[in-house]
Order: sequence, then C-alpha cells, then structure tokens
Amino acid sequence: MSLAPPTHAVPDNTRPRVNFRPSIWGDVFLQYDSQSPEINDNMKKQVQMQKEEVRKSFQSSSSDISQQLNFIDSLQRLGVSYHFEREIDESLQQIHNTLTNNKVIIEEGSLHFLALAFRLLRQKGHHISTDIFKSFKNNLGNFDENVAKDVQGMWSLYEAAQLKIHGEDLLDEARDFTHAHLNSMIKNQLSSFLYAQISQCLKKPLYKGVPRLETRCYMSSYEEDPSHNKVLLNFAKIDFNMLQKMHQQELASITKWWKKLNFATKVPYARDRVVEAYFWPLAMSYEPNYSIARRLVGKLIACISLLDDTYDAYATIEELELFTRAIQRWDISLIQSLPECMKVVFNTIVGLWDEIEMSLVESGKSYLVVEYIKPAFYKLARSYFVESKWCNEGYIPTYDEYKANGIMSSTCPLQIIVFLGLGEFSNKELLDWIFSDPIIVVAVSVVGRLTDDISSHKFEQQRVHVASSVECCMKQYNMSQEEAYKLINKDILDFWMDINEECLKLDSIPRPVLDCILNVARVTEFTYDNFEDKYTNGELLKEYVVALLIDPI
Repeated sequence: MSLAPPTHAVPDNTRPRVNFRPSIWGDVFLQYDSQSPEINDNMKKQVQMQKEEVRKSFQSSSSDISQQLNFIDSLQRLGVSYHFEREIDESLQQIHNTLTNNKVIIEEGSLHFLALAFRLLRQKGHHISTDIFKSFKNNLGNFDENVAKDVQGMWSLYEAAQLKIHGEDLLDEARDFTHAHLNSMIKNQLSSFLYAQISQCLKKPLYKGVPRLETRCYMSSYEEDPSHNKVLLNFAKIDFNMLQKMHQQELASITKWWKKLNFATKVPYARDRVVEAYFWPLAMSYEPNYSIARRLVGKLIACISLLDDTYDAYATIEELELFTRAIQRWDISLIQSLPECMKVVFNTIVGLWDEIEMSLVESGKSYLVVEYIKPAFYKLARSYFVESKWCNEGYIPTYDEYKANGIMSSTCPLQIIVFLGLGEFSNKELLDWIFSDPIIVVAVSVVGRLTDDISSHKFEQQRVHVASSVECCMKQYNMSQEEAYKLINKDILDFWMDINEECLKLDSIPRPVLDCILNVARVTEFTYDNFEDKYTNGELLKEYVVALLIDPI
C-alpha cells in the first residue's frame, strides 16, 4: 500500500462536503460554567434526612414481597436506586430464593406480581424461568382472554417480555398478546396514570428506554398514581435537580473546551454537536461517580464526530491513507502535507489522550491510554478507512462483511472502553475482556450500527457515500428497501436477545458495568428511532435536552 504524500493540494470546491446545520445551542450551556458545584450544608442535611425516610419506607415493605417489588420498581424508575443498591440486591436475592423454594407463591401470584418479579430479577442477573407464566394460558396453549381484563398485569407482562432470550417462545407470545390488547386499552377509559404509562411503554418499553429519560417521564405521572409514596417522590425530585446541576456543569466545561478550540472555524466541514455528544455518556450513567467519565467521553464523542466527518465528508482517499497510518503510529510527521484542518483534528485527539492520561495518574491507571484506548481509537479509524475505500471503489460488501466492519464503525466499542476505563470498576482484567470483543459488546455495537443505518441511509445516499446495511441487503438478497428493513429489524431483535442472554451469563462482570454497556444499545436505539437521526439533527433532540439539562423539576 503506497504511503507517498499527495503531489498536489485538493481544491476545497472539489471535496465531498456536506452542509451540516450549525448547532442550535450556541452559548446556552456556558452560563452554567460559573455555577457553584457545592451543595450547602442545609441542603445536604435535608437530603440525608429524606434519604433515611425513604430507607425506612423500604425496610417497612420487607414483610410483603409484592410491596417490596413495587417499592424497588419505584426506586429504579425514579432514578434513586443507586442510593440503595446494597439493600435492593439483598432484597432481590431473598425474593429469588423464596420464589425458587416456594412454588405456592408462584401458583397463587397475580400476573402483575409475577411479571414484575420476573423483570426485576432478570434485570439483576437472576435466572428465573418463563414457566411462571404458564398458569395464565388455557387448554389450547394460548394466553387466556380473561387475563386481558387485568390492565396492570398486561402492562407488566409486556415489559417483562422485553427481557426474552433465545428459545423463549412463550415470551414472544406474551409480547404479541399484550401488545395487541394494550393498544385496544388505551382507546378505552383508563386512569391518567395508567394511560400515561401504557402509552409510553407501547412507544418504548421501559427496558429499552434511556434510564434518565424514563425517570423524567415517570416522575411526571407517578404523582398521579393514587398509591404513590410522597416521601420517595420528594426525595427523587431533589436528587434529580441536584444531579442536573452537576450535569449542567459537566456540559458547560465541554462546551467551553469546544468553543476555545474554535472548531467551527478550524474544521468547518464537521458537525458542531457538542451538546448531542454529551447526551451519550449521560445516557450511559447519570450517577455522580461517573462525572469524570461523562466529561471526557463527551469530548471523545465530539472528537469522533470530527473524525467521522473528515473520513466521510471531506478528505480524499489518498489523504485518509496517510491520516490512518498517522493514527496507527500517533505520529503527526506523517501528515505534514495534509490540510491544516486535518492536523487540527489529529492534534485535538492527541490532546484528549493527554487529558485522559492525567485523569488516571492518581489511580495509577494512566497505562490504560497506551494499552487500550489508543489501539481502540485506531481500530475505529481503520474501520472508517475501510468504508472510505469501499466508497471510493464503488464496492458494495456483503451484509455480513458490512456488519463485521460495522462493529467498530458504530463507535460503541471505543465509547465503552473509555467510559468504563475511567469508571470505578476499571482494571486490566475488565479492559482485556472489553478489548476481546465479547458477545455483548459486539451485539450492542451491531444494534448501534444497524439502527443508525436505517435512520440515516436515505440522507447519506443523496451524495457519494459508502453503502449502508440497507443497500448491502438489497443487493445481496435482491430485495426491496422495505424487505431489507424487515430483515435488519429482525437482526436487531436477535442481537437484543444476545444482549439479554449475556447479561444473565456474565456473573463475573459487575452489574453496573453491564448496565453501562446495555445503556449504549438503549441510547443508540433512542437516537435513531423512527427513521430520525437525533444526533445530526439537533432540533429533534431539543425537547429531551431541555427536560434533562435545563428545566428543573
């Protein structure tokens, strides 16, 4: 492969440029840069008192399994379960033991009780059989139509069915049965609480939703639940607003960095999407102990945008060949002949590595940058280069060939390794595991790649662009666009089952780590849902940004 520099500069007017819209946010988030991060003593005392009240309420529910499950569900959905993880884990272990050893409870349990237990236990990695739902089927093996009268039970079963793994046909039947009946129910008279919850779960089931968005939505309707716990709701509101101030400051610092480096002028062909970039690490975890990870991964995703648009919407194949080799070696001397904007992108990435390295010095983990993060970034650049070569040669790969490269070009493996490398569970064993492309990371990445393709391929095919998974399917299988969508959506469901299965199998991986990985699949589906690209088209994300990062509760 020749690495000789280009013999002449490429005029800008001949480059494959795209006119991305400017950011819709301007300097909005800079106002939070001077906001004091400290919580005053009076507020701390109030929060601690409320937290203890919630803990007492939780403990008082321990004598009734049904009450306990509902309380745990509320803690999780209101976004405050991270305060009570030890108590929740102990309670769910006890509940799992009880259900395993006492078949009478299962035989006599209501549909809501069993479906909620199934979902909460599976979410925490406990093995529980779908056999617990067999009593709700008739002699013909179908779900009994009388079950459809139990609105809350149907809603809970629909949510539980989302945790299906391969071979669980009963949950396929449950999903189809409940979906059909819930769609009919929302046309009938329901309480405002149930109507809001069922409408939301039909749009996006809780298990596949972005947790912070689900919390914001649930908090609004939980108040209307006649059985809601006022102390818990009040604590959840205070906690949300306190964390929102932390998130605002994180985004302010990223915005300040972006503005200071003046990318809008220096790299004019690239998307200015720093707010949208921050949304991803916020989705991975909103908890306080991931603050540094959110700041740095927010910057990383903004840098990935610069890189993506350099490969996809600016540079020639000859320039990209040199650029990719420079990233492999981290040697800027290889790109001295390239346009200044490409040097800016390269130097920005190198600067980010230095910042990540500095943040890891205190914990003695700065070696992670060289051993894992830089190689992971090169893998991403290499996957972008493969796509650029395909585009340049007019080559349409097979669907499987495309997916194999798409694991890296989804950007998910890089995001995961950096985010978790900066987190509390970071160690060599964990990063070795992530770097080995385990099934769950591959599945999450392909879900990300395919959902992105379905939403953006029409826009991208309006210019010279690499074939997406949609075009690959259409060519390889000689099918229509609609048929390609069906095949890809079926694949996405299969990969979700891989994710669910791995979440049950991976006992040695800390549950918070698996939750962060799972959240990457959730945020990609959310971002590219309904044939929309909420990352590139920032106005589509605006109401969600306002809800999470501007408006307090």
